Amino acid sequence: MIKITFPDGSVREYNEGVTGLQIAESISSRLAQDVLACGVNGDIYDLGRPIMEDASVVLYKWEDEQGKHAFWHTSAHLLAEALQELYPGIQFGIGPAIENGFYYDVDPGEAVIKEADLAVIEAKMAELSAKKEAVVRKEISKSDALKMFGDRHETYKCELISELEDGKITTYTQGEFTDLCRGPHLVNTGAIKAIKLTSVAGAYWRGQENRKMLTRIYGITFPKKKMLDEHLAMMEEAKKRDHRKIGREMELFMFSETVGKGLPMWLPKGTALRLRLEDFLKKIQKRFGYQQVMTPHIGNKMLYVTSGHYAKYGKDSFQPINTPEEGEEYLLKPMNCPHHCEIYKWQPHSYKDLPLRLAEFGTVYRYEQSGELHGLTRVRSFTQDDAHIFCRPDQVKEEFLSVMDIIFIIFKALNFENFEAQISLRDPNNREKYIGSDENWEKAERAIVEACEEKGLKARVELGEAAFYGPKLDFMVRDAIGRKWQLGTIQVDYSLPERFQLEYTGADNQKHRPVMIHRAPFGSMERFVAVLIEHTGGKFPLWLTPDQVAILPISEKFNGYAQELKKYFENIDIRAIVDERNEKIGRKIRDNEMKRIPYMLIVGEKEAAEGQVAVRKQGEGDKGSMKFEDFGKILNEEVQNMINMW
Repeated sequence: MIKITFPDGSVREYNEGVTGLQIAESISSRLAQDVLACGVNGDIYDLGRPIMEDASVVLYKWEDEQGKHAFWHTSAHLLAEALQELYPGIQFGIGPAIENGFYYDVDPGEAVIKEADLAVIEAKMAELSAKKEAVVRKEISKSDALKMFGDRHETYKCELISELEDGKITTYTQGEFTDLCRGPHLVNTGAIKAIKLTSVAGAYWRGQENRKMLTRIYGITFPKKKMLDEHLAMMEEAKKRDHRKIGREMELFMFSETVGKGLPMWLPKGTALRLRLEDFLKKIQKRFGYQQVMTPHIGNKMLYVTSGHYAKYGKDSFQPINTPEEGEEYLLKPMNCPHHCEIYKWQPHSYKDLPLRLAEFGTVYRYEQSGELHGLTRVRSFTQDDAHIFCRPDQVKEEFLSVMDIIFIIFKALNFENFEAQISLRDPNNREKYIGSDENWEKAERAIVEACEEKGLKARVELGEAAFYGPKLDFMVRDAIGRKWQLGTIQVDYSLPERFQLEYTGADNQKHRPVMIHRAPFGSMERFVAVLIEHTGGKFPLWLTPDQVAILPISEKFNGYAQELKKYFENIDIRAIVDERNEKIGRKIRDNEMKRIPYMLIVGEKEAAEGQVAVRKQGEGDKGSMKFEDFGKILNEEVQNMINMW
């Protein structure tokens, strides 16, 4: 018999070799119908995989990310099985589950798979799913795996197998299809009821631009058709909110092939919005005792070798910059942290000097593959709202509480009030992969947990998700249409203070290492603005939006009055534009609605004669006429009320 411990701490005994499905059946038949995968001592298992020793077990359903992962991973195999039947001789690359669905990279040989073919592939997937084929896991030796896939001329699979460690290779078979895979998967394909293949794209094999271009087919599946219908409706709404489309319409940012892929350029309105966000955070940081610093865009290669960033990001960095001095190499900086460590190090510190909080809106550079670039969310240059706190171990909790306060202020000001938090801790069974003493780790982990408890923040705890250098707290927000984005992170780091030999003199007059806390409430300005655009649909809060007021004269006769109003509003810090085009007023209203300007002021003969404006509010229509001075007061009060909430 073996002991199975459940998340609530309860323990049951089962026969050795019991499966996750059998455990679910022993609890309730309903649970057995709903469960999709199980966690065993932190690893994810198929429900049919035997458990051979005492274990902590979690049963995952659709509502859990791990359950969706198993569902979509199996769906990727179902796609591959359908392709194998429809395109004899097709070769397979990789087919993972992703955040929303799955994809498979394939080499169809002489065939070409187009968007028009997806409906036929979907139908074949549905036909195979209806057979409820068992998904069978098998452990296999490296030599047998190479022979199996070699006999089938699966060159991509053989390349992957050649890099694997013998004794840790598994295959999964359903029907006539067998794939090299770690899993986990569903027990059978019957649970996959609703299928939608969403797009076809090109993808270089293993993301390397010098390798063959494969065909990548994306899809998503659900256990119920209603869930698919809801998802497709959400995707239609997402298209309307696409930050690339809205960014063009609102004239916020642009890209130029001449400048280079993945290098965004901020247009005047976008720059004004971004600077307003930066000023907003700077004011908050000043209240919390941060000092602004500025560091170069490049650094000596050895700086990043010392920090470990060259080992981590070297292959994703731009090529080293050679100087006229022989053997001297510089890099465009991939992170700001090493520079801040050097700022800390430039003078001695006492325990009384800590915490030291250094903040910078620092631009960093990483050479993302061109196929992975996407608007502002995946770029090659981006500006982090970076800050690093150097503190004593006994100050970690207090600093965590302060950073959480900053993040909560930001989320409230920008209407990101629907969010989740995750505490990432060490894997207690694999402590050798982490650096730093057990004592420091225990202090830091306890500080994070206690900080969340003090704030009343319900945070999910994930063992084994900590960085090698320390535990962390991440915030995931849900936008207006329910999509989840990671925004805001707080990380504890024992590695960089060690690597850079950072010290402070303690009360005992001995040298000690400070603890380093990394935090970025926005993450990066580019990605944050993209998420904010998609969350708001471009209808930014009044204090932030690039143009607060559009003044629309009904004919050229009233352009002069409109310009006088613009000048007046600018003098009282209201951002206004005048639409002087020779267009009908209806057209002007429609066009400025598209620009998501919060207020439109219609001015004609009556308004010019009486010093008035006819007010329209975005999404609410006509609000009546009033004196322009009264409107100015109302708008400024609206902005001030928002600011007072910070």
